[in-house]
Amino acid sequence: MPSPAEKRATFHKLHAEGCFVIPNPWDVGSARYLQGLGFKALATTSAGFAFTQGLPDGGVSRATMLAHFREIAAATDVPMNADFEGGYADAPEGVAESVKLCIETGVAGLSIEDSTSDPAIPLYDFELALARVRAARAAIDAAGGDVVFTARSEGFIRGRPDLDETIRRLKAFAAAGADCLYAPGIKTREQIAAVVKAVAPKPVNFLMTAIDLTVNDLASLGVRRISLGGTLARVGWTAVIRAARDIATAGKFDSLAGTIANAEFNGFFSEDAKKR
Repeated sequence: MPSPAEKRATFHKLHAEGCFVIPNPWDVGSARYLQGLGFKALATTSAGFAFTQGLPDGGVSRATMLAHFREIAAATDVPMNADFEGGYADAPEGVAESVKLCIETGVAGLSIEDSTSDPAIPLYDFELALARVRAARAAIDAAGGDVVFTARSEGFIRGRPDLDETIRRLKAFAAAGADCLYAPGIKTREQIAAVVKAVAPKPVNFLMTAIDLTVNDLASLGVRRISLGGTLARVGWTAVIRAARDIATAGKFDSLAGTIANAEFNGFFSEDAKKR
């Protein structure tokens, strides 16, 4: 098992060139399986994990989320990025405290959002958002500086789809020390190219949803990192719910056809356990 420092060094190298997919497991089993498929890094999903706890996205306490980070980081050999939402604080000082605790879990990277919990004011004021990024950067530097810091601007998924404002924020976050920039919700080639150009040479994370772009397409646009957010978790939930609804409402079990055999899972996890 590589050390946290080794995982962090690997994570930095992944951001230096090329393009890689960073899928989002929600528990140890999904993390080990995704690692087994050859993905070079993983990222947690706040939504995917929240659903396993019977909670909405944003409903998990800081202590529970930190325990989740520690578990996934300890269970995996590849770098893991923590979806740390807004850092569980409004004030920069609170963000710094949370970031310090997050680093101590052994993660290779973490992200901080500029969104609030208030639908009427979905984004922090520009200066406060920038101060929060600076506080996160300072906390990372104080802890050794090797954790990859991703700063996120959430306007496109919080009802404020203003590309100019998103770019203004991302450029400021980059100048304030973010290692990677992320604007979830942008979708068109033009939006993606504009964001990549604006923060170059710093890397950009793109959130893939059900849109008609491939890894090669995104790489050609200059995207360095492709994450899936809670989508893989929703794929799993979708299959379970559809099957369960058929059973509950129609008394039919057709949806169970074509599932992966128990023996295949047992085989994978038996072999995988020997490596841990």
